[in-house]
Parts: sequence; structure tokens; C-alpha cells
Amino acid sequence: MVSVDEAAFLTRIERLYLDWESDEETNLWNEADCLAVIVGRDEEVVYAKSTALQTWLFGYELTDTLCVFCGNDIHVLTSKKKADFLRPLEQALNKKTDLPKLVLHLRNKADNDAENFSTILEAAESSKKGKKVGTFSKDSFSGEFVDEWKNALDQSKLKQVDVSSAFAYMTSCKDDTEIGLIKKACQVTCTVFTKHVRKEIATIVDEEKKVKHSKLADGIDKAITEDKKILPAGIDHDQVEICYAPIIQSGGHYQLKFSTVSSDERLHFGTILCCLGVRYKSYCSNICRTMFVEPSQEMQDKYSFLLSLYDKVLDTLRDGTPLSDVYSTAYEVVASKHPEIKDSFTKTLGFATGLEFREPSLQISPKCTLPAKQGMVFCVNLGFSNLSNPDAEDETGKNYALFIGDTVLVNEDAPATELTAASKKKISSIAIFLGDDEENGTVDNDINEKLFKGRETRHTAVLDSRTRPEMTSGYKRKDHQAILARQINEEARKRMLEGLQENVAKRPKLSSMVSYKHYSVLPVREPDVHNLRVFVDRKHETLILPVFGIPTPFHISMVKNISKSDEGSYTYLRINLFYPGSTMGRMDGVVFPNPDATYVKELSFRGSNSHTGLTGSGINLTSVYNLIKDVQKGFRTREQEKKELEGYKEQDHLVLSSTKGNPRLKDLYMRPLIGSRRVQGVLEAHQNGLRYTTLKGDKVDIIYNNIKHAFFQPSKGEMICLLHFHLKFPIIIGKKKNKDIQFYTEVGEIMTDLGRTHHMHDRDDLMAEQAERELRQKLDGAFDNFRRKVENVPLCNFDFEKPFKDLGYHGVPFRSTVLLTPTTNCLVQLTEPPHFIITLDEVELVHFERVQFHLKNFDMVFVFKDYKRKVAMVTAIPMKSLDQVKEWLNSCDIRYTEGVQSLNWTKIMKTINDDPEGFFGQGGWSFLDPDSETESGDGDSDSDDESDAYKPSDDDEDEDEDDEEEDSDEDYTSISEGSESDDEEEESDEESGKDWDELEEEAAIADRERIYASDEDTSKSKQNRKRPAPTKHSSKHSPHKISKHSSSSSSNKRRKR
Repeated sequence: MVSVDEAAFLTRIERLYLDWESDEETNLWNEADCLAVIVGRDEEVVYAKSTALQTWLFGYELTDTLCVFCGNDIHVLTSKKKADFLRPLEQALNKKTDLPKLVLHLRNKADNDAENFSTILEAAESSKKGKKVGTFSKDSFSGEFVDEWKNALDQSKLKQVDVSSAFAYMTSCKDDTEIGLIKKACQVTCTVFTKHVRKEIATIVDEEKKVKHSKLADGIDKAITEDKKILPAGIDHDQVEICYAPIIQSGGHYQLKFSTVSSDERLHFGTILCCLGVRYKSYCSNICRTMFVEPSQEMQDKYSFLLSLYDKVLDTLRDGTPLSDVYSTAYEVVASKHPEIKDSFTKTLGFATGLEFREPSLQISPKCTLPAKQGMVFCVNLGFSNLSNPDAEDETGKNYALFIGDTVLVNEDAPATELTAASKKKISSIAIFLGDDEENGTVDNDINEKLFKGRETRHTAVLDSRTRPEMTSGYKRKDHQAILARQINEEARKRMLEGLQENVAKRPKLSSMVSYKHYSVLPVREPDVHNLRVFVDRKHETLILPVFGIPTPFHISMVKNISKSDEGSYTYLRINLFYPGSTMGRMDGVVFPNPDATYVKELSFRGSNSHTGLTGSGINLTSVYNLIKDVQKGFRTREQEKKELEGYKEQDHLVLSSTKGNPRLKDLYMRPLIGSRRVQGVLEAHQNGLRYTTLKGDKVDIIYNNIKHAFFQPSKGEMICLLHFHLKFPIIIGKKKNKDIQFYTEVGEIMTDLGRTHHMHDRDDLMAEQAERELRQKLDGAFDNFRRKVENVPLCNFDFEKPFKDLGYHGVPFRSTVLLTPTTNCLVQLTEPPHFIITLDEVELVHFERVQFHLKNFDMVFVFKDYKRKVAMVTAIPMKSLDQVKEWLNSCDIRYTEGVQSLNWTKIMKTINDDPEGFFGQGGWSFLDPDSETESGDGDSDSDDESDAYKPSDDDEDEDEDDEEEDSDEDYTSISEGSESDDEEEESDEESGKDWDELEEEAAIADRERIYASDEDTSKSKQNRKRPAPTKHSSKHSPHKISKHSSSSSSNKRRKR
């Protein structure tokens, strides 16, 4: 049964009267004393302010209905059935003392409602001053009922004034319910464009079909109104309709406006403009896209400029910014960077949308000075017309246009949010590059998947296909990487030198190292202090020591270490302190604050163990030793907890939903654990976030605006089905920060009884397998249903990503080998903790290490755009996955390089951060290119020296061994190596000690080599079979002497094998 939403009506009618009676400068009601709105029966009228007001207030369009809003009353003249529909609102308004009353009048066809009109006009004339009545002058309904009302209104004393702009500006700020409906409309629009429009155009171009613009547009219309399968889940097909007839333009004739009709000309394979708008429950959405077939470089550059200009418009379109300023800012950018095309720029950059597709009074144009407000929704559309392409092969393609548009939401202090961002606009997503297929004698059957899919769907392309020659694919990839190499150097140089790089990773500081702010606070009355003994002040975490007869306080953070020893009848207490030039503890990483201070490095105290003489001062030192240890432990624990909380930002409070139909999932486990044991719980979606509640009553809240990425991984090929949330800011769970929260359920037996014998025809086993398959299907459906419902929540600003298992490859991001799988925006491993998540948009480039054909594995290093951030590394990736990984990275527009050696990335990133201008002045990241002489650092020079010094001998075995040693040097030489032989390294180690950084580096390299021991089995077996005679370089030391060296030298030996 159809019913009216009382809560929404009360909220909106109050908003209407408050805006009508406000004294603000933006009051556009023209001093109207009452408002009169009438809707007749005219199916040709698609958009009208009158129907928009009825839909906004009542949720439905009421034909042959008159509404007159007076100061204290609302008069509605309608039929009996519609009056019964509005009856609950009459009762609801009677309970409100601060809102007008609703008076319902039933139509009387006997006198053509003359008496009703007279009663309503009398009430209108008594409202406020009774002089002006606000109407929507451009609404043109027809019918006997409408004509009779117009005649009665014309004969009254009321002067008619237009209030269309006032109503449009008031309703332009959408509430959460309206934004949710617009998001669904945008979802349908993007789905239709991605799954139908782009696919159809791809097929037409691929098969060289001859299709008219009008026919293609009609097919889009039918796909929206008739094809239920194309719509996303959770969308009511009956509520979907088009905003306007879809527009397809090509062949040199372009009109950048929405009143254009698709012509009967055939689709030209050049520049294709597509415009599409969908309404859902009367709320509108719109996108405009430009598609290219074999665009020239000049066209691509201008399109890239248009994308940057679009981003500038979204950045300017904020709460409080006049719409004229938004246009002026964009026009100034065009005039300064491309003055030759400023006259081709669109005259408006968009308009407000909602219940009406286009609001003329709220256009982003030089004439509209009204400010944008938070919650407004705009169709932003900008482009250039009448552009020339001299490289076109035919006359038709020499004239082209660029046009892009999206539906966006205005924010308070941030750029406008794209609601149609699911439809990509990058050149890689909308351009078709056919290649030279005729000469190669092949046809590109993958054009629909590879060339028309953005990052979201490019991952699903079949990378192993070989429809094109392998060499051609490699050349294309190389050319694309060359373009990316120039781009990342330019962007990184600009980001670093102009200060756009975020300043992170500052040195931590201790909270306070001041014991007493004044001498008077010193506890001089304590007996131990008064008697010049060692005293520990637990309250102030201070150690008071007698120095030259004066009690001197030392904060506990200044104590490096203490030791106690008993020698004969005396106890010795030795206290070592931090001093200028030293690091304040391994855990803190803080440098001594005052490098020029006068300091005491060490103090020693002696006390007698006898109870006579010194009255047991040795016992006092023992208790002091224990007290210092306790205070140190408490201080370090507290500092560690503070360090754990660094970067923590408190979330918004969760707004619980009072409805009973909230999306929820039961019987879930959570990672990380809330307590010491694993407990099941329930995950429930609310208005602005999720809440997980365990059976013990523990709660964890996750707010939507704190979710950076959300993942849904089905149980296919796994033992669990999970939802994973990667957060922007960590939350505290069990006194620890956590940025990754995972909810999962088990779908099978993780442990199997190996002692039990199984038979392939065992009925119990067959039934168990069938039950497990049904359970998997059921759980996957429940998780997927929950995912869709959460995405449809109005305040949910993210979409769940699903890992693409077909593109996965194995690697070791931490300690164990796992399957790494790409998603729409990330590279993830979610099954085993610790979880591995790399956001692709944050990656500057990827470098492959140890890429040699005779090795079985290679390493993969992720360098982030934030150069202060530590690089991420995945080791032991099978060499057979190299081409697949390269193809995937290339499709994601990520630059990659490769080399044969492992680099010292800590030193490299430190060098870049210390002198970014010098780094980019010398070519930037070009040193990683295979042809670069600086790629291998010192290791290459060593390798080259050894290669030059090598002379072939008559002994075949020595020659083989030398070759193996040389290959091994190329594999494992690092930047820190500077010697030519193991013996010289050992002599260097004996003569001068190495610092901790070098030792840790060598140990890390030795640990890494253990993983790749399988790569060296062949060389090891040869060395074990026959030990060669000492060479010229190793004749200085005997084998016996070499075996006695330290482990650091041994690690160097293993590395040099």
C-alpha cells in the first residue's frame, strides 16, 4: 500500500517556511505573501517546478491538485482518494504548534470548484499582507481544472510573482535521502555506459560496422528501460527512466548541449561524444564522455589538459564559492595555458540538478553570482568545440570536439566529490589504439576488454593471450614505459622542489626530561637526600645523586644503563648516562637535545655490606638498583604506549540506525583479536559506519569516512570468506593501533586427519564435499548481499573491491610465501596475517631486482610517491610471472624498471631526500634503466673490474669456476661492497671495526640469500666436488686462518660466492 513519509514531509515543510521567512540576502521569494502551486494532467511535461515540489514534499506526483501555502495554513484541493492519502499529514501537523495546519478540500465538479477556489483565495488574501502570490510562471499545464484556477486567480486582488529561483535554490541542498537516490541514479548511469555504451562502440569499431547515431542511441534507451539484467543489484527497474534521449555525435559535427538530437549519420571512427542521463525515483544523474579512435598526440595532450582543468573546477567548487568565480577560475587557466582555444571553451560549466535535470537559475557561468552550498549536486560539463586535427586521414575527422561531464556533490572544505567516478575518463580508458593489424596479418580480438576498460576491469584481461606477435606487444609496452618515465620524473621533481611532498617521519621527541621546575621542589627533607645518599624519587621519575657534596637530580630518561656488583665486603653501583652525541635509547631513537652541554658520562658509588661502620650502605645501593630498574621499566612502557598512539585520530561517533532492517552478518570472527581468545560476533551497518559486537558485548566501530579501501574476498580457493577494511587512520584495539580490520568466517576444515584412510567412493566423504560446496555458496551469497546493501547506504562513500585471482602471483612480502592478487586500486594479500596492502595510486614506480634468466626467482620493490616512506618489497617471485606482472603494471600506468642486482634502498632514498634537486638534475629515476651506467652502483664497478682483470687459463675447471663466481657477483653484489676479494674484506674488517648499520645490512643480505639457496645448488655442488687452488687474490691467507674470522666476514663470503 502506498503511504506518505511523514517524517520527511515535516522536515521539508519546516525547511520551506524557514527559507521563505528568512531575512538573508539569498532570499529570492520576491516578498510573496502566499504560494500557489497547481499540477494538471499533461504527460508531455517532463520537468516542472510544480511536480518537483509535490515529489519533494509528498514523495509522489498528484495530478489535478492545487496547493496554496499561506502564513498559518496549507490548503490542498484534490480528489477524495488523494485526500485520504494526505490525511496522515493533516493529523501530524495538528500535533505541531510551530508549523502551519493542513486543510484538505475535496473537489466539486458540479460548480467546477468555484466555491473551493473562492474559499482558498480568501485565505490567500488574508495571509500576511495579502498582496502577492508566488507562482511558477514557466509551468505550462493544461486542462479544465488548471484553466478554471488561472481565471479565478487572475480575477483576484493578488499580484503574481515568480518564485522559481527561490524554490530551486532552497531545494538545491540535498539531504541524506536525496543524496542516496542520486548515488543510485549515478550507479545506473555508470553501469549502462560501461557495460553497454562503451562495449557497443568497441564492437562497432572492432568489426567496422556501419551504424547510425540514432540507432545506437535507441539501443541505449532500450538497455535502460527494458534490460533488467544490466542494472546493478538493489535497483528497482520500475523506478528507472532516462533524463533525456541519449546523445551520440561524431564525424565533425558537434554541439555541446543537451538539447541536441542524435542524427542519422553513420558513426565515424574518430572522435565520438557520448552523453547519457538516468533518473531514479525522479532524481537525475548525468555523464558525458569523449571516446577516441587512434587519437594523435596533440589530441591526447589537449584531452589531458581538459582533465586537469576539470580537476581544477572540482577543487574550486566548494561551499561558499560564487558560481561565477568557479567559471572565471577555469577560464583564466585556459587563457593562460592555451589562449588559442579559449574562444572554443564552453560558455557554462554545468548546472544544479536533482528532481529537475537542469536548473537554469543555478548555472556555473559568469552571470550567476549565487554561492555554492554544501550538499548541492551539480552536473559539471566542460569542453572545447571546433578544434582542428591536421593529422586526420579524412576531411570528416579534421574537426573535432572534447566534452566531459560528471555528477558531483559539493563539500564544505574539500573538492567536490564525483558521484559518477566509476566511469573512468583517463585516456587509457576511452581511447582505441588499433595498431598495424593488417601488416601483421592478425586481428585484435581483445579490443573490447583491453582497450575499453579502466583500471577496474583491465585486471581481468587475459594476459596470456597471444593474438598479437610477442615482439609487437613488448615494443608497445616499452614505448608506454618511456612515456611514464618522463611523467614520473617531471611530477616528482615538481612535487619535491615546490614543497608538495608531505613532511613526515620527523624525529620523535621525549615528552619531558625536566625533573623539577625549581630548586624548591627538590625533596631535600628526605633523609637520604639530606645525608647525601643515592635517592630515587618515584613520583617525579628522578634519580638524585650526590655530586661534589650537592644533591643533583637526573631524570630517569638520562640513565643509559646501570650495573651492580659485589666485591668482598663492598657493593658497587655503576650508572652510565647519556651524553651529547649519543642516541637516547634504541627504542626512542631520540638524539641528545643539547649537543653543547657539559655532561657527566659515568658515576660509580661504593657501599659497605656491613651493618656497622656505614650502617649498611651496600644494602641501600641494592634497593636503589632495584628501584631504578622499576622506574626505568615504567617510564619506557609509558613512552612506548605514547609512541604506539602517534598518528591516531579519533573517529566520528557512530550514528545508530533505528530501523530493524539494517544489513548484518552473523557468526563472524575479527582480526585482530579483541581479547585473548577468538570470539564470534555480529557485524551491522548503521547510518555512518559499521559496528561489530562480540558475544561478550565488546564493540568495535568503523566509520565510513575513515575507510580507505574495502575488500570482499569470496571463499573460492580459500578456507575463509572475508570482508577487509583498510583504514585511513588507525583505531585502537587492545591498546594497539590497527589500520587493517578483517571480519571472516571459516567455510571448511582447516585441519585434516591424515591418519584416516579415504576412498574416492566413500559416501560420507561425498556428502561432506557436497555440504561444503553448499556452505561456500551460501556464505558467499550472504557476504555479497551484505556488501551490496552497505554500498547502497547513503553515507557510504566507498565500494568493495574484489581480488582478481586470475592475475595473482606468489611472493614473499614478509616471511612466508603467499598469493598476491590485484584489485581495482590495490595489490593485496588478505588471507594470512600480517596483511599486505599496496595502494597503486601511491606508488611512484616498481623496480625488479635479480632479473636473470638462470635464476628461478626475482624481487619486486615498490617506491612510493612519499619519498619519506619506507619502500615495500616482495621477494622470491617466480620468474615465470615476470611478463604477467609487467603487463599488469603497464595497464595500470605504473612505471617499472629492472636490474640484475639488489640495491640498498635505504641509502638511495636518504640520498634523494637530502638533495632532491641534485637527484632530479642528474636524470632522476633514469639511473634504474637497464642501459644506465649508474644502475648498479658500486657493485657494477667491482664486477667490471673483476671482468677486466680476468684472463682465461688452460684449466677448464678453473675457468668454469671463475665464470660461476663472476655470475654470483652479479647476482648478489650490493651498494655497500667496495672490495675485490674475500681476503681483502677480512683484512679490512680486522683493521677497522664496522658500525651497526653495516653489520645489520650484511646480516639482512645473508638472510635473504638463504631464501634463494635453491638458485645456487649447482654452483655449490661443483665447489664441493673439487676445491680449486688458491688464486692470486686469495693467496695472502690460508684456509685455516679464514675460518676463524667473525660472522660478519662470513656473511660477506657467502654473498661473494
